[in-house]
Amino acid sequence: MATPSLETREVAYTLWLASANAAAVEAARIAGCDGVTLDLEHGVFGRGDVDRLILLARESGLSSFCRVAEPTRIAIQHPLDSGASGVIVPHVEDLAHARELASYAKYPPMGDRSVGGGRTFGYGGAGEGFHAAENRRVSFYPMVETVGALDDVDAILGLEGVDGVFLGPADLNMARGRAGAFGEDDAADRRRVAGACMAAGKAFGMNVYTKDDMEAAREIGLTFAALIDDIAALIDGVGRAVADAKATIGR
Repeated sequence: MATPSLETREVAYTLWLASANAAAVEAARIAGCDGVTLDLEHGVFGRGDVDRLILLARESGLSSFCRVAEPTRIAIQHPLDSGASGVIVPHVEDLAHARELASYAKYPPMGDRSVGGGRTFGYGGAGEGFHAAENRRVSFYPMVETVGALDDVDAILGLEGVDGVFLGPADLNMARGRAGAFGEDDAADRRRVAGACMAAGKAFGMNVYTKDDMEAAREIGLTFAALIDDIAALIDGVGRAVADAKATIGR
């Protein structure tokens, strides 16, 4: 990911996947996305699905990120062992929690990632320098969606094992007691996180669903834009086809 700068930023675009849809990975490549993001927290995936989709993304020339199901060592380890480009970790409570979770994504001496022998190791054939190279390859993004993570965002971004943060505006809105009513206070939180990312020279990610999200993303220097999910894209496409058919052909 590029350094978050309004002047020099380069934005990575990924298609958000809510289901184990191999065709959606192909569609992401055809449409010009840089990668895919698998939502293992709220989506519907089996362990084998995740492994195959990460491999398909790699062979298609796409990056692959996973929002893991929970903030645990095993949830972080599994997609990385399958070769994911990085993990997005939800429900990070504060600086201490972020430090612990980041250690699961990075090998010693940077972290405490468990050593396995799967795809990332070339099934046992990884050579000298592998661990340092893997630490550089893998990106770790804690989510800012709790009050504690927002309060500690500058310090979290200062951690060596943290490559950027991913904003969770809906959960943060609820955590801030706003009950789903979005307004200027939410925009201020978003700018606060963006400023912290720019100051740290690290990536800033967020789901981008609407034109308003796109306008905001441009203004705050977003570098990791997770676009419409596969199910919403399907509904949108089918909905437009049905509307056009009814308008042209009739009922």
